[in-house]
Amino acid sequence: MTPSQPPFLNSQPALLALENGMIFRGFAFGDVEAEAEGEVIFNTAMMGYQEALTDPSYYGQILTFTYPHIGNYGVNPYDGESGSMQAEGLIVREYSKAYSSWRATRSLAEFLQEHCKIGIEGIDTRALVRVLRSEGVMRGIISAKEKRPDALIERSRNLPSMNGLDLTEYVSCKEPFLFEEQEEPYILSTHEYRLPRKLRVAAIDYGIKKNILRRLASYGCEIMVFPSTVHADDIRAYDPDGIFLSNGPGDPAVVNIDAVREVLTEKPIFGICLGHQILGLALGAATYKMKFGHRGVNHPVKNLLTGTIEITSQNHGFAIDAASMPPEIELTHINLNDNTVSGFRHRTLPIFCVQYHPEAAPGTHDSDYLFRQFVEAMVEHRRIALAVA
Repeated sequence: MTPSQPPFLNSQPALLALENGMIFRGFAFGDVEAEAEGEVIFNTAMMGYQEALTDPSYYGQILTFTYPHIGNYGVNPYDGESGSMQAEGLIVREYSKAYSSWRATRSLAEFLQEHCKIGIEGIDTRALVRVLRSEGVMRGIISAKEKRPDALIERSRNLPSMNGLDLTEYVSCKEPFLFEEQEEPYILSTHEYRLPRKLRVAAIDYGIKKNILRRLASYGCEIMVFPSTVHADDIRAYDPDGIFLSNGPGDPAVVNIDAVREVLTEKPIFGICLGHQILGLALGAATYKMKFGHRGVNHPVKNLLTGTIEITSQNHGFAIDAASMPPEIELTHINLNDNTVSGFRHRTLPIFCVQYHPEAAPGTHDSDYLFRQFVEAMVEHRRIALAVA
């Protein structure tokens, strides 16, 4: 496909090649000497490109935004979900070289260049998303160096599939660390929940977003972050009040979850996204790869316990198979777009999880109550433990 008109600000031609043989022609921005290889997916959010690009759950993927105008508010030092760009590359209809925001310190192109990542604009993103929705997400390559479309298509077909791929080792911390929140200048704190003693949370980092840590801290939690390879005894040695399982990239079915299985009955546990899938696997359910996943900030979810509808922020390409859920698991949330599992809880243990992001950065705050629910579960578990002692 030829680049869309009118002409774009960047003049370096670039190609997007898909494994199904399709070629999209556009213009490169960011690091034009770099190439992007990975699974091509799409996000329907109208804002939050910095948070998405730095979200470790996008590791190994090339991110397409359906919103046509990207880059207009630049990049700032505070909104990143990790310390670097995690997505392999970026696809947009139109990149805005001019940006305007009092918080911005550089352009999106400068951010990409800083992290040696390439973006491509001038793509008909509507046509691309129709292909991904009808055929499913697929492997692809962005390049401004390789001029031979057939060579890029062949290379894309040889990329590893996301099925069977454990990517958590690339995004998890290497050593445990105590989270310390750094307040942004001129922005009011969101702390709103205070306890006589801080609750100790052991967070297993499969690719955790910083805003999840900030939200837990705002509810009065002390958070020790552990690598994805943590052993159960390391968690026990910290003596937490609760255990949190984070979001992350890749296929949940190949992640080592031995530590999670060992501590299932010991503490309250809360999981988000990959953590939700890992909890399901640890309890005996199965996961599967979705056709094109859920990625955006406007996904409707029904809370089956209250009957309310929550508008949620989501980013996942795998899901729990509802038919495989054992009797001790109770379905609590469903995605109203396709009725897939969006949340469950254990019927007798203080364990629950959701397949979306209640910290919602960006997104609505409809599901923030889940952090309070986790806190209340920890407080109750501590009360019972003290009473027994």
